[in-house]
Amino acid sequence: MRKIEIDDEVFAYLQRRSEPLVDTPNDVLRRELLGEGKSSGADDTKRGLGGLMFLIEAGLVAPNDRLRHHQPRRQRTHEAKVTADGWVELSDGRAFAQPSPALKAQTGSDINGWGQYTHVDSGKTLHDLRVEAKAKQS
Repeated sequence: MRKIEIDDEVFAYLQRRSEPLVDTPNDVLRRELLGEGKSSGADDTKRGLGGLMFLIEAGLVAPNDRLRHHQPRRQRTHEAKVTADGWVELSDGRAFAQPSPALKAQTGSDINGWGQYTHVDSGKTLHDLRVEAKAKQS
């Protein structure tokens, strides 16, 4: 992973085109520059790499690993799996490039999927795994 510096005007542009608590600046740049969509699942042959790909590349997550979110008050548990290209796939076949839109599709509420999905094998949240992956890169 490379680090770049951007000016305030470019950062403001990225902020206007991002989904809060979901997109990173890199996600917005991928979408804007490379035309990679956020969540379709309709035509898997045209989709780019998903947001979990760097966790796969870091060896922290593997394809077909399960993700889980439990809602104790509603007594509901939602599961998804990681695809080989880093997407989050729901049991109904819909796939999402990022965890938060996937979790929203399951719960009906805006929820930070990075903080709320637990990687079943490790017991860690995706956020914790993301921090671990970034630390490995440094």
